[in-house]
Amino acid sequence: MSSLWKGLIGLTTKRRTRRANRQLGGLLAWVAGAVNAGGFLAVGRYTSHMTGIVSSVADNIALGNFTLIIAGLVYVGSFVAGAITTTVLINWARRRRLHAEFALSLMLEALLLLLFGLLGANLNMLVEVFVPTTVLLLCFIMGLQNAIITKISSAEIRTTHVTGLLTDLSIEIGRLLYWNGVSEANVQFFVRADRDKLRIHSTILLLFFGGGLMGAFAFKTIGFFSTVPIALVLMAVAAPPLYQDLLSYRTWLRGQST
Repeated sequence: MSSLWKGLIGLTTKRRTRRANRQLGGLLAWVAGAVNAGGFLAVGRYTSHMTGIVSSVADNIALGNFTLIIAGLVYVGSFVAGAITTTVLINWARRRRLHAEFALSLMLEALLLLLFGLLGANLNMLVEVFVPTTVLLLCFIMGLQNAIITKISSAEIRTTHVTGLLTDLSIEIGRLLYWNGVSEANVQFFVRADRDKLRIHSTILLLFFGGGLMGAFAFKTIGFFSTVPIALVLMAVAAPPLYQDLLSYRTWLRGQST
């Protein structure tokens, strides 16, 4: 149990290593894939796909569909609000030197996923109310999550931006396949693939796809309850540093009372 606890602490500790960043990035890529795919089956929209939503706003401006224009802008705003929330929480915790510098946003994401499950159970009751609310919630969660790993890894890893991920992966594959010839004198133009980037981008992509596959089948099988295990995993990852801060706060209170 102690080794498991240490492993969980390592994922969200404020003292970061590249290995911890990549482990957390892989987990969040899996979560993003599951939520994105399950969310599409629930509300008919990929909520991490801001490129498509912004493009649809442009299309609807040309077509004069003002209701859809407003909806698209609100969805983008929700994603942005999620990313802003993560930034504020991280900087707030960092200023107070909390252990849960990154865990606060993860715990919030877990709680919102549980809320998504509760909202989803009522989709058939008031479709006009619950479907737009659910889309807003999922967009917020995706913005929240993407900002977490972006801040942690200094923009090295993103878990919902598959277009950029595929672009980076393709660049490295192109470098790997490039034939430099036999001349060793032309060192300036020698092309060498970054195999480390190849591994991490391939891993993130596969985990996103695997999460999407699992999320789609889980939602098809058990519906909105499929978000509960995902939320519990995120809670388990976020809990250790939050618990450390709770212990520190209790110690501080005891010191104040003496």
